[in-house]
Amino acid sequence: MNLTRKKILVTGARGFLGICVVKKLVEIGAPSKNIRTYSSRELDLRVKENCEKAVLGVDVVIHLAAKVGGIGFNRARPGELYYDNAIMGIQLMEAARLAGVEKFVAVGTICAYPKFTPVPFREIDLWNGYPEETNAPYGLAKKMMLVQAQAYRQQYGFNAIYLLPVNLYGPGENINPESAHVLPDLIRKMRNAKKKNKSEVVLWGTGRATREFLYVDDAAEAIVKAVQKYDKGEPVNIGTGFEISIRDLAGEIKRLIGYQGTIVWDKTKPDGQPRRMLDTSKAEAEFDFKAMTSFKEGLRRTIEWHLEEVADYDR
Repeated sequence: MNLTRKKILVTGARGFLGICVVKKLVEIGAPSKNIRTYSSRELDLRVKENCEKAVLGVDVVIHLAAKVGGIGFNRARPGELYYDNAIMGIQLMEAARLAGVEKFVAVGTICAYPKFTPVPFREIDLWNGYPEETNAPYGLAKKMMLVQAQAYRQQYGFNAIYLLPVNLYGPGENINPESAHVLPDLIRKMRNAKKKNKSEVVLWGTGRATREFLYVDDAAEAIVKAVQKYDKGEPVNIGTGFEISIRDLAGEIKRLIGYQGTIVWDKTKPDGQPRRMLDTSKAEAEFDFKAMTSFKEGLRRTIEWHLEEVADYDR
């Protein structure tokens, strides 16, 4: 698909990933005047009429908008996470179909995978069990877009695709302690511990769980390539094929921050999913995507941004 003459709606365009996707679209030649963006205050997509307004006259929808957070946020607000994400996806895709949109790109989440998925996660394992409990309401709400996309393709010939990105990170990420994901939250805690000369910093869980992280610019590139080149109904993983334990991640952040104290693991808190790492071969085969930013380099850039641009959180 040549995007230079397409009118494109990017939901969540003011967010961490959305900003990078819009930038990437412009880089490949999509005129900024053809890229439609709204904040959640301008158009609340939980309202059906707003979804209909958003897609009017649009050729492509890239649906990134989501309510999302870390383990603590997931435990505190499971109802909101399920309803808000499910209703946005359902109503927006239906509005796009009725409006004659050419292509709908649904961006899901690795949280949709079963709790004990064999590593590396392959797309064919997506339905072989229930998601990890703390992430399940969010993961299942986003997973319903895959069901809807495949059903609409079968009945209406609607070109909807579904992508499964891993945890994203990079400059500009969410740093709110109430809803931040694990990596920025670890950086915040280490920074504050160093600033206040604390002898120890307490982290959730055992540290044994593993995670895979994808630099946000790479994620944006993957999404834009999928818009251009992928038109099939099967879901596609978006990641790096690299995993690191939370314990090792914390140690690396501690080193880069220069914190000299002790890390204490609060084993009364949940680890979340035991392991996460994707098989990314389908993305490379289908639309020539391979992550280019090494985790070492991406983490360095991210911590530099935190140190230079972000005011300290004292919580």
